[in-house]
Amino acid sequence: MNSKLKQLIIGIAAATAIVYADASQAVGITGAGATFPYPVYAKWAEAYKAQTGVEMNYQSIGSGGGIKQIQAKTVDFGATDAPLNPNELELGGLAQFPTVVGGVVPVVNIVGVTPGQLKLDSKVLADIYLGKITKWNDPRIVADNASLSLPDEAITVVHRADGSGTTFIFTTYLSQVSLDWKRGVGGDKAVAWPVGTGGKGNEGVASYVQRIKNSIGYVEYAYALQNKMAHVQMKNRDGQFVSPSDTSFKAAAANAKWDADKGFYEILTNEPGKDSWPITGATFILVHKSPEKVENTQEVLKFFDWAYSNGSKMAADLDYIPLPAKVVTMIRDAWKVQIKDASGKAIWK
Repeated sequence: MNSKLKQLIIGIAAATAIVYADASQAVGITGAGATFPYPVYAKWAEAYKAQTGVEMNYQSIGSGGGIKQIQAKTVDFGATDAPLNPNELELGGLAQFPTVVGGVVPVVNIVGVTPGQLKLDSKVLADIYLGKITKWNDPRIVADNASLSLPDEAITVVHRADGSGTTFIFTTYLSQVSLDWKRGVGGDKAVAWPVGTGGKGNEGVASYVQRIKNSIGYVEYAYALQNKMAHVQMKNRDGQFVSPSDTSFKAAAANAKWDADKGFYEILTNEPGKDSWPITGATFILVHKSPEKVENTQEVLKFFDWAYSNGSKMAADLDYIPLPAKVVTMIRDAWKVQIKDASGKAIWK
């Protein structure tokens, strides 16, 4: 074998070894939880894999499931729309940070009613879900919708059947605007619903509302748009009827007071402002502060770091609100302080 051919073979072998070494070093990551952000996480995961070769496998099983799985250490990160408070984070040894802001929207299936036509007052919405208002032509609904021909038909209420951050946002809002709801049902990821039928995930609720005439449900705004559903206008805290949009979500989110020391815990429902969408919420990621699989957690942080830098347009295209740059800086700084290996060394630099 001549020397040139030998060098070529050695070069090819070395290059092949590097490729395989890089592939073997790429750590795939797993996450589970909230269905609220699933459309944007799926989009980010697709783009990230194309760019880096690293796969992010996310299962939208609901916030309750996501919290349980990260606590059980069966996934690399959990996702929840119901933020854990500082005490819960401390007990679980978890760090928490937000990713995007979005809106939960009531959606209806009423013949002749198009997206944005139906207007609902907050207390009317609560009383529909309490079973106190049972027909679409109830005088309290008609009062705000004189231009619509609403049917003399029973309202079918649809809600989530699983533990859900979307439900947390929705029921927290109802607790803020209705004393009867607060006393009788409350705000949580899972509640004892007074009336209605349950669907699993945002997908399940959307599917039921699409199939059942004269129904009402609640979903994350991206699901309403993707499924061409008739969302409603809501009367907000300032007494203004507003439609869900990036403008109204931003108006509500502008009131946020993010605090890294409190795990970025923030509730954005029923915020002031004439343009604010009243059922706005952030969605959050949970990771262990002292992870057993350091490489996996590093990959989780790399993924979301990439998303903060490269995923804003993808999020906006799906009608989520990217976080402000100063909040992203706070999050990256918190990673350096809060998430460490067994020796106490920060895993993010």
